[in-house]
Amino acid sequence: MKHIPNILSALRIVMVGVFAGLFMTGQYIAALSVYVLAFFTDVLDGRLARRHGWITNLGKLLDPLADKLMVVTALLCIYLGNPKPVYLVIFLLAFIKETLMVFGSLVLLKQRIVVYADWIGKIATGMFAVGVVLSLVFFIAPEVEPANIYILMASTALSYAALIHYAVRSFSGKNGKPRAPEQ
Repeated sequence: MKHIPNILSALRIVMVGVFAGLFMTGQYIAALSVYVLAFFTDVLDGRLARRHGWITNLGKLLDPLADKLMVVTALLCIYLGNPKPVYLVIFLLAFIKETLMVFGSLVLLKQRIVVYADWIGKIATGMFAVGVVLSLVFFIAPEVEPANIYILMASTALSYAALIHYAVRSFSGKNGKPRAPEQ
C-alpha cells in the first residue's frame, strides 16, 4: 500500500505523454480532462503519503518531477496551439525556473538534503493549475482570454518568488533537512 503515491506519480508521468498527444491532435476536451485528472492524482498522492506515512525518498523526487513535466508540457502545448508571444515568454520562464529547480535539487541531494514544498510553492502550483486549465478552456471557449494570461503571469511571478524562497531556505541551511533513509 505504501507504494500507491509513487504509482500515482508514475501514472502522472505517463499522463504527460497522453495529454500532449491528445492536445496535438486537437482533442482539447480530452486533453483538459487528462490535465485535471493529473492534478487530482497529485493532490491525492500527497494526501495519502502524508496521512499514512507512505513518504519515500523516491516519492520526494518522482512527485515534483511529474508536476514539472506536466506544467512545462502543458505550457508548450498552449503556446504551440496559440502562438502568441506572451505564451512563449511564460513557457520559457517556467522552463528556466523548473530547470533551475531540478539542478538545485540535484546539488542538494548530493548533500543528502531533500527540499520540501511549503505554502508559497503550493500556492504557485495551484495558480498554475488554474491558469493552465483556463488556457486549455480557451481552445473550446476563447472568451476566457485574457483572464488566463493574467493568472499565468501571476503564477509565473509567484513561482519565481518560491524559487528564491527555496534557494535561500535550502542553501542557507535554515530548512535543509537531511534525507531520511529509504523506506
